[in-house]
Amino acid sequence: MKNIALLGAGSWGTALSRLLAKNGHSVRVWSIDKNEVAMLTEFHEQKDKLPGVILPDNVSFSTDMEATVKNCEIIVMAVPSIFVRSTSKSLSAFYKEGQIIVDVAKGIEEATLKTMTEVIADEIPSATTAILSGPSHAEEVGKDIPTTVVCGAKTEEIARLIQDTFMNEWFRVYTSSDIIGIELGGSVKNVIALAAGTVDGLGYGDNTKAALMTRGIAELSRLAIAMGGKIETIAGLAGIGDLIVTCTSKHSRNRNAGFLMGQGKTYKEAMDEVKMVVEGVYSAKAALGLAKKYNVSMPIVESINQVLFEEKSAKDACVELFKRDKTSEAASVDWQ
Repeated sequence: MKNIALLGAGSWGTALSRLLAKNGHSVRVWSIDKNEVAMLTEFHEQKDKLPGVILPDNVSFSTDMEATVKNCEIIVMAVPSIFVRSTSKSLSAFYKEGQIIVDVAKGIEEATLKTMTEVIADEIPSATTAILSGPSHAEEVGKDIPTTVVCGAKTEEIARLIQDTFMNEWFRVYTSSDIIGIELGGSVKNVIALAAGTVDGLGYGDNTKAALMTRGIAELSRLAIAMGGKIETIAGLAGIGDLIVTCTSKHSRNRNAGFLMGQGKTYKEAMDEVKMVVEGVYSAKAALGLAKKYNVSMPIVESINQVLFEEKSAKDACVELFKRDKTSEAASVDWQ
């Protein structure tokens, strides 16, 4: 049994706290919101963000970060990506060397173009970090629906420790050394999912959506390879796997926000209606910034940025994508 702290009591933090508690660990959950903590303490249920999922008695809740992380072997960073830096800065005062910080937030910081583990390292230079990602909606993990994810870490020892901690008969964890590939997959797929949602909102069909998802994977692959990631990672759970579920699921806040944008709403109106943090909106500019930094062609990412921030209609963006210059699908494959 391990002592584990979860920072963030949203849907994903709640689902993971239940999973870890059912695995026999002692789990403490921190939230900055005293009303959220009061609700969780009284009902052991995240009524606002994950209703119907009841948490075991061995999960406790607090607004005291120091008390939450004290003597914990593992700290799970489960706040939205836009709050990872501020939360890490607060954590730096209480972090003890040797504690493993497992990031489960998916995003790229717009101002710095850094991934979440890089942001954590900025604020806590001595931190030992790992990443857990893959096709894993909280709504399903909270109900023990079979799920597979991948853990990335700098050493195999740490990856296996995280694997052993999280894995059970319905939550399967693979290990990987490709941290950058996993993080890019988890963040860029949210941007592609926004675009996939706009396709649905426009009333286009399966052909269009399949094309967008496939070419989105091509864009993600080019960026990941340029940044030192591995194509096997993008072909796996953190890439194709997470992109499929985020582009198609009724649970996907990114797809749902994109759907509303395809129907003519602004991204702010869409986010208000979804009522949860839409990570793809915050990662879109950062993904485009990385594309320019590494000289990688990412026309879908560029188009969704125009829809989000330049008042271009989703329909016009789609038409322009189809009118781009002729090219081959895989330039690296030579003619015989």
